[in-house]
Amino acid sequence: MNYSHRRILGLGCFILLLAGCVSVGEEFRTPTSQMIKNGVTTRAELLQLFGSPTQVGIEDGDQTWTWLHVRAGAIGRTLSKELHVKFNERGVAKSYSYTSNLPEEVQREAQ
Repeated sequence: MNYSHRRILGLGCFILLLAGCVSVGEEFRTPTSQMIKNGVTTRAELLQLFGSPTQVGIEDGDQTWTWLHVRAGAIGRTLSKELHVKFNERGVAKSYSYTSNLPEEVQREAQ
């Protein structure tokens, strides 16, 4: 195989590798219990902390916002984190949940 064929083959493999990496949603800060207080934290404060939500919706009649960030690698490992906030009728956090399978967060919480 001559040099130009190897170069084309190498470039093709590189492009396929890049095509296998996908990211959904914007990266956002990892929330702490000090950042979000049920009955206190407003939508405006959450926008400042985390940016615009990835999804909005309604759950049990309450408005919800969801921040989602997913990274799917070419090797097959998918890493994700999700913040889900439910608001009361005044636009204040009523409840929230956060899940993550990022190794650094799983290790920190497992200790």
